[in-house]
Amino acid sequence: MLAAELRLHDVRVLVLEKETEPVSFVRIVGLHIRSIELMAMRGLLDRILERGRKRPAGGFFAAITKPAPKGLDSAHAYVLGIPQPVIVHLLEEHAIQLGAQVRRGCAVADFEQDDEGVTVELADGEQLRSRYLVGCDGGRSTVRKLLGVGFPGEPSRTETLMGEMEVGVPQEEIAAKVTEIHETNKIFSLRPFSEGVYRVVVPVAGVSDRAVPPTLEDFKQQLRTVAGTDFGVHSPRWLSRFGDATRLAERYRVGRVLLAGDAAHVHPPTGGQGLNLGVGDAFNLGWKLAAQIRGWAPETLLDTYQAERHPVAEDVLHNTRAQMELLSTEPGPQAVRRLLTELMDFDEVNRYLIEKITAIGIRYDFGAGPDLLGRRLRDIDVKQGHLYGLLHRGRGLLLDRTERLTVGGWSDRVDYLADSTAVLDVPCVLLRPDGHVAWIGDDQQDLDDHLSRWFGKPAN
Repeated sequence: MLAAELRLHDVRVLVLEKETEPVSFVRIVGLHIRSIELMAMRGLLDRILERGRKRPAGGFFAAITKPAPKGLDSAHAYVLGIPQPVIVHLLEEHAIQLGAQVRRGCAVADFEQDDEGVTVELADGEQLRSRYLVGCDGGRSTVRKLLGVGFPGEPSRTETLMGEMEVGVPQEEIAAKVTEIHETNKIFSLRPFSEGVYRVVVPVAGVSDRAVPPTLEDFKQQLRTVAGTDFGVHSPRWLSRFGDATRLAERYRVGRVLLAGDAAHVHPPTGGQGLNLGVGDAFNLGWKLAAQIRGWAPETLLDTYQAERHPVAEDVLHNTRAQMELLSTEPGPQAVRRLLTELMDFDEVNRYLIEKITAIGIRYDFGAGPDLLGRRLRDIDVKQGHLYGLLHRGRGLLLDRTERLTVGGWSDRVDYLADSTAVLDVPCVLLRPDGHVAWIGDDQQDLDDHLSRWFGKPAN
């Protein structure tokens, strides 16, 4: 995703992928509301919708089964389940179509940076030179370790096995046993995925080496321990394990080297936020790093990447910690869970938690101003169709309901739409390329000041 964002601004990009082939196992991942909006902003949503399955946006916080509140502030108020290999392929295809290069079987072994750029050494000894390097290489990030950035937090205390496999007993028997176990264990689940295939999630006592994949026998043994039966599981599609380690990088940038995605933060998958958090990093960083490379970035623009995204990741870590506590089988957490379940019957509580999980509640700190300032703007109708359809090129946008302002010397970076009919409670908004509202008002001089703040000096 980051490669594609950079290519929108004509930045040369090389993606180094240590794996020689794309992932083969068909794990289903979920795109939350904000990620779906971001895909719509870049014209990707239609092809992604063709390959995914829409699901209601409720029941995510600690698996408390409450429906999504009505009237969520989005044109895409649903969650999209999509096979991991499919979303990876679609995003890689998108980046390549925009001109990114992808080299597989290339592992980063070392790098050195100086005032002009970064020299990267691959595992086979080849050296490459670039202006910047971004480590998107996961929780065990080589780039982060070589950079010497601390990764404080808590190690895994518990472990969970997850996989997809066929079962050998009737669905009614499975449903009855799962209902019984759910009285005390909210993590355990067997859910039908397709004809005869079930998604199996089962907690484990102790922590194993995550680098060692689990076996079918591991699943059988743990199912017998928790449920008293292994349900006759067989013919696995894929098997994996995950822990509840929770860590956040101390810094997202050191000089010309940056971190994004799981290289910058890891947490339990409760609520399904990890993929979406990484996509959000990419959209926040892409246009800023491109601006730096193209030479028009204001002096502090690249620093706002950490200033904005670090607190977002910190909030995700906090809410996943809370969710993991609420999934505990101990009496105290179960009492808190019952209380929160009651509180979520209040629309305001349910709405707040859903907006948090799906990232539509994020507000970056852009200073004092109306509540909309710093938030993303929903995909409203405009006279040219839909707002997000105007953001496909990854540029800023001035939506002018007064029809008397101008982007002037910033027209090479910011598009302009005069539309007095747009459904907004404010006269004009300036949107950043990531869709967040950078300015609200109707004064040209004030607008120019904010155009300079986010998009640098005018071209003329």
